[in-house]
Amino acid sequence: MEHNFRIAFCAIFFLLSSCVLIGCAPENNSPTIPAPPANGGNNQDNGNNNDNGDGGGTTPAVLDNDATKRTLQMGMGWNLGNQLDAYEEDPDDKNYLVPSETIWGNPKVTQQAITKVREAGFTTIRIPVTWLAKIGPAPAYKIDSKWMARVTEVVDYAINAGFQNIIVDTHHDEDHDDNHWQDLKNASRDSALNEEIKKEIKAVWGQIADNFKDYDERLMFEGFNELNDGEWGESASFKANPSIQCNIINEWQQVFVDTVRGSGGYNQTRWLGIAPYCANPKYVKYLVLPDDPAGKLMLDVHFYDPDAYTLGRNDTLPYTDWGHTGDPNRKYRKYDEDYVRETFGMLYDNYIAKNIPVYIGEMGCSRRDKKDTRAWAFSLYYMEYVAKAARTYCLPATLWDCGGKGVPGPEHHYYFRHDTGEYYPDAKEAIDAVLKGWFNDDPDYTLESVYNSAPVF
Repeated sequence: MEHNFRIAFCAIFFLLSSCVLIGCAPENNSPTIPAPPANGGNNQDNGNNNDNGDGGGTTPAVLDNDATKRTLQMGMGWNLGNQLDAYEEDPDDKNYLVPSETIWGNPKVTQQAITKVREAGFTTIRIPVTWLAKIGPAPAYKIDSKWMARVTEVVDYAINAGFQNIIVDTHHDEDHDDNHWQDLKNASRDSALNEEIKKEIKAVWGQIADNFKDYDERLMFEGFNELNDGEWGESASFKANPSIQCNIINEWQQVFVDTVRGSGGYNQTRWLGIAPYCANPKYVKYLVLPDDPAGKLMLDVHFYDPDAYTLGRNDTLPYTDWGHTGDPNRKYRKYDEDYVRETFGMLYDNYIAKNIPVYIGEMGCSRRDKKDTRAWAFSLYYMEYVAKAARTYCLPATLWDCGGKGVPGPEHHYYFRHDTGEYYPDAKEAIDAVLKGWFNDDPDYTLESVYNSAPVF
């Protein structure tokens, strides 16, 4: 209880004492705490379900360091998914690999929608961007000016909406055996190809950084999304020696940091996100954080474990249950609450406690049909527990929202319409669960109390 009181006190203190970044000079690194809402890994080899019944675990201290201040400042975020990261996937189509924000079923995003998301209570926005065929040929690798202008327009939407943390990345540019330019598998085998990809990274990030160099530190860059060889840690070559591919990622991350820092303006001091292999927390042990003269790097990981539950398998959602109260015959065999605590605790101990901030760039759970009361209840519980665990371990998290289909199903994460900002049916319940998990500072509302409120059928 004492630690939970400290969490509440610390968050309130930061809210009252932090300065606003708008108009600050680049050398002003003080974080800003946005107002709280008014209302309120992909690999299945490891993990266990040996939950000891202590749903809260040992609550870590809220440390008085810069990493904690930064993570509490970022809060709970939202991903503008399947929008600027969408592209033509059909090799037989004349527009193959051309990004198009409406091609995956979403309408064009609007200022109204982004404003509605901020008003709902989210304090960070991640804007995934795919560049692919919008990048011209070597050696200039010039980015299409209209595409850059549209990305800039959407970033401006986020600024106008009042977001204090805005993340832009290179998203589906990574190659998963689908002819994309960030070809990790072949770069790890071909040094000449690796050098050419590094030139393209420098050219692409040089242009992005130059375009946004006068945007203050509310804007954050994330170099890469989920770099891997297409088999998500399961390939024979990766298992034989993970360091070979991971060392290439380390090289690419250093090129990204050097390029941004050398681009002038606010790029000298803005926060930069660095992701490990697959953005999976289990592979952080192979990541070497780049040298950074500004000392403003954040570790970026994604969390969808167990993905058989959160994302689905073979175009189905085979499991209705998750967690310690779930029926063993209705849930995946691993990755219950204990695994969430172990993973987040590892990130806290190895990074937050060592003054290196961490954020969860993506999290979420495929939408269930509310008519299936069991599946619906467990999905809400998963969302709330993970969000509360993230807050407990000082890890800001960013919910994946791909809009679009608006019907339950595998990898269907739909909450807000991307044109109007209105909720999809029943989506507000899920949003409220996530926001409650992060922002509710009632000392009686703890990770253990969430655990103890798990669904029982």
